[in-house]
Amino acid sequence: MLKKVLFFIVLFLVLGFFYYFDIFMFTSPVEIKEYVLSFGIYAPIIFIILFTIVPLTLFPDALLAIAGGLIFGLYEGSLYVMIGALCGATLSFYISRIYAAWIKKKLSNKKLINLDKNAKENGFLIIFFLRLVPLVPFDIISYSAGFSSIKYRDFILATCIGIIPGVVVYANIGAQSFDLGSNGFYIAVASLLALIVFSMMFKNKLEKRLYENN
Repeated sequence: MLKKVLFFIVLFLVLGFFYYFDIFMFTSPVEIKEYVLSFGIYAPIIFIILFTIVPLTLFPDALLAIAGGLIFGLYEGSLYVMIGALCGATLSFYISRIYAAWIKKKLSNKKLINLDKNAKENGFLIIFFLRLVPLVPFDIISYSAGFSSIKYRDFILATCIGIIPGVVVYANIGAQSFDLGSNGFYIAVASLLALIVFSMMFKNKLEKRLYENN
């Protein structure tokens, strides 16, 4: 019980700090870029921290991912987005494991995903396919996985592999944003559209099978 209380206090203080300084009040990737680069050589660390904490906020992950490409370029940006996303997913996962009852009261059943069926046997595949569909909220998947019996090892490995297409596409959009009209920019836009179409094709099927019917 003491560990739960201390963990909650730390989370509350960290989140309060971020909101006190309006850190998650960005309105565009450019604002994120200016903020992150203001830390100089520590910019990558700050960016990863932002991505780690974002599950505790209502800030869109996609905006941060695009900013990653804008700030660091496609390759470094994708790497830092991956690291930050995995850290954020881990935080969400363990928050659910620790505060399962409280989180369930705060999140409606329609938002949570029922992952417990066959979770022990097929946990990796379930998370992997969910991660391939960016239209399914990233943090909702992480919180829902924490409620289930899915092993963390399966959860984080499936997340790491499953988010690669989305991370690269969003980071590439950011990386190409300063070169509007170039072939690279059009390829980035086409990749994003393809990802959205793919997501729409599989989203409804996944919802029917995995979302709770209450």
